[in-house]
Amino acid sequence: MADFSAIVVASQFGDEANAAIASLVPGVCIRPVPLGYQAPDILDADVFLHIPDVRAERGGSSERPEGWPGRLRLVQVISTGTDFYPDWLFAGPAVTTAQGLAGPAISEYCLAAIFAAARDMPRIWMAGPQDWRRLQCQQVSGSTLGLFGFGSIGSTLARKALALGMRVAAVRRSREPLGIDGVEQLDQLGDLLARCDHVVLAAPGTAETRHVVNRETLAMARPGLHLVNVARGGLIDDDALLASLDNGTVWRATLDVTEPEPLPAGHRFYTHPRVFLSPHIANSGPAFLAAISRRAADNIKRLEAGGELVGVSAARV
Repeated sequence: MADFSAIVVASQFGDEANAAIASLVPGVCIRPVPLGYQAPDILDADVFLHIPDVRAERGGSSERPEGWPGRLRLVQVISTGTDFYPDWLFAGPAVTTAQGLAGPAISEYCLAAIFAAARDMPRIWMAGPQDWRRLQCQQVSGSTLGLFGFGSIGSTLARKALALGMRVAAVRRSREPLGIDGVEQLDQLGDLLARCDHVVLAAPGTAETRHVVNRETLAMARPGLHLVNVARGGLIDDDALLASLDNGTVWRATLDVTEPEPLPAGHRFYTHPRVFLSPHIANSGPAFLAAISRRAADNIKRLEAGGELVGVSAARV
């Protein structure tokens, strides 16, 4: 059995993940470190398992630690996207991500949101006999799902939606075939908004996708649209979305991500009756934690063996 006792890992992944990684990488030395970049143990390690502190770091404003990257050879981040990490993080060691791991958990979050919207939850629940009333609810089967972005999340969700009897259409940056029978490929986000009952944003946060949901695109939306954002808050112009919610074009918005995170006190998303916010937890849970632990352990082994790393950030390609 290989011995990895010469490898030092500075980890922000937490006790459960650290224990899982230690069981998969015999002898590895794992040192827990706090969030941020300033702990000296980070630069003295070979591998850094990193969880961003979004309250402090979103927008890439964190200060580069003196001596970066020290002896680091690998940074494994817990997220799929890297848009909110500072540029200097990618100067030196390879950076690997959770690319390809978030699809199952996030697709289930999206389906839960879609079912809740179709059945008008929580409005249908009763608090007493005064709430006994006949309400018209929609079915998920036969409705149309639009996907803006067709990576791991979009493709996983598409397969589950098709199995539920939904029609599915998608827009992706590439014009390469989608590769799933029954998914219609459209050209623009506006096409999805105009044709779909539910539209899920699952595209990376880039300069091209910033505020792609805006007054112009929302003007094309089918009345009664349900918009779900599990990508990045920056894809949405908040003022434009609020205007569409107020005038009824967008009937419901389910937002797991916002810009900034968290939103400041008093933001209208907190109190709008048709906005449903969650604190960026669509991919959370034991299954994802186990998957990212396996990814980290695999990459540590590959690093030591001189093999090809898995999930290398596009910023490094």
